[in-house]
Amino acid sequence: MDIEVLTAFVLASAALAVAPGPDNIYVLMQSMVHGRKSGIATVLGLMSGCLVHTTLVAFGVSVIIKQNEILFTILKVFGALYLLYLAYSVYRSSDVIDLSNNKVSKKSFKSLFVQGFFMNVLNPKVSIFFLAFFPGFLFSNSINSIYQLYILGGIFIIVSFFVFLFIVLLASKVASYIMTHKNIGLLFKWLQIIVFITIAFFIFV
Repeated sequence: MDIEVLTAFVLASAALAVAPGPDNIYVLMQSMVHGRKSGIATVLGLMSGCLVHTTLVAFGVSVIIKQNEILFTILKVFGALYLLYLAYSVYRSSDVIDLSNNKVSKKSFKSLFVQGFFMNVLNPKVSIFFLAFFPGFLFSNSINSIYQLYILGGIFIIVSFFVFLFIVLLASKVASYIMTHKNIGLLFKWLQIIVFITIAFFIFV
């Protein structure tokens, strides 16, 4: 078992979870407007959706590994190139984090959980991201690849959950900090770019 690979995966997962995106911004707004319980219900739904993507990737990638090692190498190269594309997309995007235009309606905790789940499951970009991200961090030659990918999925979910929980518990302070520090969006933008490029390089080498 390669502990360095797992450590790199944890750090990359944390950096990706911290960087503002549609999911954590939505969680932030729910927590600000309707309270912590609404935010937590949304987070639980999002994390449950990640289990579906992990399962799809685990069984899909394991089949590719069993069929052909060359195909698996091609998959990892595709993943690295996709991450570089994401870095370029972030570079082209705005560095402004806008919290003023988010209309957040009041919903039951069950509705928020279901919405969070389907927001995640029905987003094809999440599936592609998992497919690009996970195979490059297989950490053992002796453990079955399906188990490894589930372990990676579990780590990703746990790390993301605690980052999102931090956002929920400190929603008002996080929002206030974002709104009073106009350059924070630029910082997070370059954080994402650096993380995507670093992961792509890690997969290539």
